[in-house]
Amino acid sequence: MFVADCLQVNQEGHLCVEQRDVLELAAKYGTPLYVMSETQIRKNCRLYQDSLKRFYDGNGLALYASKAFCCKEICRIASDEEMGLDVVSGGELYTAVSAGFPSERIYFHGNNKTASELVAALEYGVGTIVVDNLEELEMLDRLAAAKNICQEIMLRVKPGVDAHTHNFIRTGQIDSKFGFALETGEAMAAVKKAVSCPHIILTGLHCHIGSQIFDTEPFLLTARIMVGFLAQIRKQVGCELRKLNLGGGFGIQYTPDQDPPAYEAYMKRVSTVIHETCSLLDFPTPFILMEPGRSIVGPAGITLYTVGAVKEIPGVRTYVSVDGGMTDNPRYALYQSEYQIMNAGLATQEKTMRVTLAGHCCESGDLIGENLPVQHLEKGDIVAVLSTGAYNYSMASHYNRMPNPPVIMVKADQDRVIVRRETWEDLVRMDV
Repeated sequence: MFVADCLQVNQEGHLCVEQRDVLELAAKYGTPLYVMSETQIRKNCRLYQDSLKRFYDGNGLALYASKAFCCKEICRIASDEEMGLDVVSGGELYTAVSAGFPSERIYFHGNNKTASELVAALEYGVGTIVVDNLEELEMLDRLAAAKNICQEIMLRVKPGVDAHTHNFIRTGQIDSKFGFALETGEAMAAVKKAVSCPHIILTGLHCHIGSQIFDTEPFLLTARIMVGFLAQIRKQVGCELRKLNLGGGFGIQYTPDQDPPAYEAYMKRVSTVIHETCSLLDFPTPFILMEPGRSIVGPAGITLYTVGAVKEIPGVRTYVSVDGGMTDNPRYALYQSEYQIMNAGLATQEKTMRVTLAGHCCESGDLIGENLPVQHLEKGDIVAVLSTGAYNYSMASHYNRMPNPPVIMVKADQDRVIVRRETWEDLVRMDV
């Protein structure tokens, strides 16, 4: 019935996150409200860490991808679980450092890092910078020289693999703003340039083919291509790069008809390809890194809203308006992303309505979904939108001057605020 183990129904028929009744959470904290399960997040972290230990004999590291959901507490959890951390901006980097995350386990990505961001990375002692283009490589070499630092880097490579996902979230094909292309020789030229830079230490390669991928075949093809390129580098350049980051993009279940592969099964199949290809090419198995951001936090989060107006247009549709919308969940407007919703107080009852869940922004496109099955809804009910732990809070905006909701972390029967609710005063704090 549910997309994650952390979701349950109590004797009253109310939806619960772990042991906390979400109606009680809505009454306590107000809505809109993001609710996350700490137990689920930690469980998902351990699935990846344990798989890397099992299939690579511990020769690997899972990196939590901050862009999925970034705040101090998630950085602390990732640190506790001995994961690495993938950041893509100065703000994400600053958040991680402020939370006390070990800088040597931080990997700094991004396709257009500024000089100030790179300086901050050098000063914070970031373990690895993932270089995206030649301009960045040259700038980083100069900045590192000015600080008399030799900085470890990886190069982002486009393996030329189409992940068959939404155009906006495909990143592995040649027509992408990210990284160096293999097909054109650009990637090999970047490798040769990197090894010639006196203040750069090239340790490996990074790739990423897209997001919300259910088919394992693109990942297997990517693994073969990337190991092959490592062997080609050894032959042409004479250096043996020992790290390979295969990125993330593992799909999660948003709707009942979606059936993502079990993460352990995926990890096993990819490891088999890695080991077989390395053996065939007589190349030592590299240190494997992965970035399972969405799949760690996505299923562990829900968003709660209070129903306002219910507007039935006979023969057309029924609009159910809630007190949030595209400001706290822009993914439907961006990607037409699908969700499961429910009346949190009638969680076991049959879904008898079909509704368009509408936000309260002054925008016709402010929708969370259309033609969604749900239990009976009326004004004052609490609607739960499932699988919103990733790319909701992190993509939230202040359109129409809407304050961002708080984030609540639940563990067993306890709950705590990890990001406080913004106020109207917060909205004008930076105004002059």
